[in-house]
Amino acid sequence: MTDRLAGPTPIKDRLRAAGYLADDAIADALLLADGLSKPLLIEGPAGVGKTELAKAAAVVTGSRLLRLQCYEGIDEAKALYEWNYKKQLLRIQAGHEQSWDETEANIFTQDFLLERPLLAAIRATDPVVLLIDEVDRVEVETEALLLEVLSDFQVSIPELGTLTARRSPLVFLTSNATRELSDALKRRCLYLHLDYPGSEREREIIRIRVPGLDAALAGQAVRIIHALRSLELDKPPSISESVDWARSLALLGVTTLDAAAVSRTLPVLLKNKRDIERARAELELSGSAPPKAGQQE
Repeated sequence: MTDRLAGPTPIKDRLRAAGYLADDAIADALLLADGLSKPLLIEGPAGVGKTELAKAAAVVTGSRLLRLQCYEGIDEAKALYEWNYKKQLLRIQAGHEQSWDETEANIFTQDFLLERPLLAAIRATDPVVLLIDEVDRVEVETEALLLEVLSDFQVSIPELGTLTARRSPLVFLTSNATRELSDALKRRCLYLHLDYPGSEREREIIRIRVPGLDAALAGQAVRIIHALRSLELDKPPSISESVDWARSLALLGVTTLDAAAVSRTLPVLLKNKRDIERARAELELSGSAPPKAGQQE
């Protein structure tokens, strides 16, 4: 067991100081993941703060953040390690008088190893937070690689043997739930589901991230954001887009969200033409009256 997140100051207060507004469920999940030395699997829609939670945890624990951004087709060389072939070739050319056995012994050493995030986390001597982002985008074969790492925080390299973590990293996996993860992977993790925040919490998030924003304007903005999320949009606005919108309103000197102001800044929230047109039609943004969303809680 570890206590990287333990301390006299409540974890919610420490996360807030790092710019992340957490509820009790988030705080409990973090404390348990740390205390039990278990990876934390965070699942939910895109843009609800999954990645930001890992970043905030790194700040709170004073750890270095190592991030593996997953994508379809990622392989061991990009996730774990690969050999520096150019450097090995130069070494072979420089030692042309040596026997092959001597050359092989010299080129397959840690000096020629290129660390990727998983191996870097295992070999780290300083505190690290390992973020495996969008794990649902990898293939089943890559999941098997993750299982070895997450089971014992070790990895096998044929030329070097088994490398074991000197200290267990704090591990976060995020998933947008685009596919079902294997039971074997889930069993090794604690689970946290994040969804879009309620109105009050999102208002607080915006006020923390955009401290100069008027409280009444922040409330108007949140009502409109939640109205947009209730529509059948291809890509509903994320929390980060909500914050960007609030910053845009402050930069433009907007003091009240009438139809013209919302229509003018809508592309900050929505990122495709179809969604923008649907939002303008549903919220009746063609006129000069305030949009309906500004009148809803």
